[in-house]
Amino acid sequence: MKRVAVLLGGVSAEREVSLRSGAQVSAALRTAGFDVTPIEVGEDLAALLAALTPRPDVVFNALHGRFGEDGTIQGVLDYMGIPYTHSGVRASALAMDKAAAKAVFSAAGLPVAPHRIIDIAELADHDPLPPPYVVKPVNEGSSVGVFIVKPGDNHRARIAAQWPYGPAMVEQYVPGRELTVGVLEDRALTVTEILSNDVFYDYEAKYAAGGSRHVLPAEIPEPVAQRARDIAVAAHKALGCRGATRADLRYDDETGKLVLLEVNTQPGMTATSLLPEQAALAGMDFLTLCTWMVEKAACRV
Repeated sequence: MKRVAVLLGGVSAEREVSLRSGAQVSAALRTAGFDVTPIEVGEDLAALLAALTPRPDVVFNALHGRFGEDGTIQGVLDYMGIPYTHSGVRASALAMDKAAAKAVFSAAGLPVAPHRIIDIAELADHDPLPPPYVVKPVNEGSSVGVFIVKPGDNHRARIAAQWPYGPAMVEQYVPGRELTVGVLEDRALTVTEILSNDVFYDYEAKYAAGGSRHVLPAEIPEPVAQRARDIAVAAHKALGCRGATRADLRYDDETGKLVLLEVNTQPGMTATSLLPEQAALAGMDFLTLCTWMVEKAACRV
């Protein structure tokens, strides 16, 4: 029986989501017949190394955010020689760094919005871009710390004063519809439109019950859907990703403009998560999806 250690929790702002993802993954893998050991990850690296001794056959990485999704834990697992799910060090680090990822996307000819990296003090002083624009941390996920600044807004100084994330990315706001596409290796699943009850698809909308509604497949013209799928696969390949990813895009149906926002190298695996929904539509239930991820596990060096 294959021994699978499921890493969950972590030290990022997405800890609670990771705990939920890891619990559901653990239950599914047990049902699939694996010998599963959940390992709750905290700040003590020595404790993690001890928990991984003796070495499991595979690590299912259910961590989200910094240290779990940015190449850090991937480097530890590569060093230990333990196969793990999802992308390796380089792809994980690139995808988590929004500036680096956009540089890769641009070099690959993929559509991205105009953007800048700033010291947050600049935001208090003036508009770094013509509004409307989005302010977001360079190295966070799940829409943590994301703000939209519209023409006439007067809360730039408040955002800057309360900002704990280091350098910020400011990006031209792209109007229209929120789309996402799951990718399994070189195969795009479907296009989901996300309808949020809030101003935008923020952390609460992503993970709270009833925070958003998912329409899949998205009710958009098929040529647009195909283009979105093509962009998702191209972004996955440009970053050097492995296993499962999910690309987030914006589509303005008035202009036909489609823009790639980011690639998530470790999509959520909770009850409200998008990738499992898309896989289910393609005939792959949650248990089968988790098993597929374990079977694709490898050291990525």
